[in-house]
Amino acid sequence: MTERMTERMTERMTDVMTAAIQMTSGNDLAANLLQLDGLLARAAAAGARLAVLPENFAVFGAESQHTTAACWDGINDWLKAACRRHGLWIVAGSIPAAHRPDGAPVPDGKLRSACLLLDDRGGLRARYDKIHLFDVDVADAQASYRESAVFEPGDCPVVAQTPWGGLGLAICYDLRFPELFLRLRQAGAELLAVPAAFTAVTGEAHWQVLLRARAIETQCYVIAAAQSGRHNALRQTWGHSSVMDPWGRVLAEEPVAGPSLAVARCTAQTLTDIRQRMPLLAHRRLC
Repeated sequence: MTERMTERMTERMTDVMTAAIQMTSGNDLAANLLQLDGLLARAAAAGARLAVLPENFAVFGAESQHTTAACWDGINDWLKAACRRHGLWIVAGSIPAAHRPDGAPVPDGKLRSACLLLDDRGGLRARYDKIHLFDVDVADAQASYRESAVFEPGDCPVVAQTPWGGLGLAICYDLRFPELFLRLRQAGAELLAVPAAFTAVTGEAHWQVLLRARAIETQCYVIAAAQSGRHNALRQTWGHSSVMDPWGRVLAEEPVAGPSLAVARCTAQTLTDIRQRMPLLAHRRLC
């Protein structure tokens, strides 16, 4: 796995109000962005400075991914304007991309599932491409999921600099692979953004326990933004967008299905205290 980390933070984390944006995205790009704009306005009004969007926030559904990828420039322009309009740093959950981070086209007609970090002036600060693809059979109406039929996996973990500390990026199914999150912690992550679209079945079983486990193992804050509700006749997502602290405590959770947000303050002193009292990285013997 190739490393692509930004320069490690030289100063410790500072406090930040965060928002995990919960959506019920469909196949109408304009309607989804209108829904999102209202949620971002609510996040900014609540004092948030960093907002995390869910996976597939722009358009939901495997059959729409190539059409959405053709709208890459337009979606990016909208996001840049939204950052400036609301004064927010935005983790743009996932957008299908027809090109790799170096600009090369994705071969074989496939796409990358790309997560972007933009600052409050609309500047692009980082891109992470989803490494672990959801090729799984689930006991729900859709029954089978094969992301690899559409997407090429990424291969580079990403930790980006923000005004509040190192921010590690991951997407949905990545949550089940703790070794990725250990790499992010080792590279300087203090905050972890997890855009997701967990199915109702897998989410009910594992969503919160996985979020808490990744927070506890890495001693990082986790801001997890989820799709929620029924998207079509076959697809239903779990929601429960959340913010976890480095001790695994739930600071905020949105239990109601549908568009909403979970807002919580991530404090530097809490993170520092936990890491000093239990210095996991210093004690680690296997990696």
